[in-house]
Amino acid sequence: MLRVLRRAPRLLNVCSAEVITGTELVSPHVRAKLAGITRWRSGVNISTATVAPGSDDWLLKWALLLIPVSTFSLGTWQVQRRKWKLQLIKDLQERTRSDPLPLPLDQLELKQLEYRRVKVRGRFDHSKELYIMPRSRVDPDKEAQEAGRLMSSTETGANVITPFHCTELGVKILVNRGFVPRMRLKPETRAKGQITDEVEIIGVIRLTESRRPFTPQNDVERNCWYYRDLEAMAQAMGTEPIFIDADFNSTVPGGPVGGQTRVTLRNEHLQYILTWYGLCAATSYMWFQKFVRKAAV
Repeated sequence: MLRVLRRAPRLLNVCSAEVITGTELVSPHVRAKLAGITRWRSGVNISTATVAPGSDDWLLKWALLLIPVSTFSLGTWQVQRRKWKLQLIKDLQERTRSDPLPLPLDQLELKQLEYRRVKVRGRFDHSKELYIMPRSRVDPDKEAQEAGRLMSSTETGANVITPFHCTELGVKILVNRGFVPRMRLKPETRAKGQITDEVEIIGVIRLTESRRPFTPQNDVERNCWYYRDLEAMAQAMGTEPIFIDADFNSTVPGGPVGGQTRVTLRNEHLQYILTWYGLCAATSYMWFQKFVRKAAV
């Protein structure tokens, strides 16, 4: 009997730490102790404890389901964003066609009136001009005719910005008179259009804009402007930081072509919608194949 009990510990498999069960040579008390023994082999903890089968797959299954759910939510959010952006563009376009208001001078009020039509009377100061370049002429009729073409005959040039003394308000502002081609950039090449009489200007209010990536810095010394910096322009011309795009009806023979306002707002929400919903469909199919169809088989 003693010899049998001495050999009982050998029934423990050292490599796998599994206890040979079903033998009556080991008492239940000893077997319980052997079942909890943990062996260390080459720094690895080998235990007799077992894990419920399939628990890792269960966690992975519901964790991966978050991907199609999240992408579907993002796609739906972009649908709402696109509706908002289209309505905003529509509202701005309606502003450019509304009845003109008297020009306000309060900066806080002006910030709420971008693209709003205003009117003002005064005289141009042609001794000073600014040039925003390069610019292409805004011509809706021509753009509609060339829509869909691979090549277009767009003419490049600059927008001419001239100080304008408002006789009724007693201040000077900046007026974008319109587009001129490069060959007529110098004032002497368009002397006929340099009107000196008092006129009424109708246009839309424009605010300052930030420099976009890859857009050059404005060169004040060379009078080359690449984006609308109202504070710098007003300081260079000695005017208030108020900027108006004159409308097409302000065009005079031989002068810049007015109506160079383009209502542009970045609207890429449609491609975002397609991207997120496409990812949702792809990940949903993969999840179904792995966890639903595989389980059914």
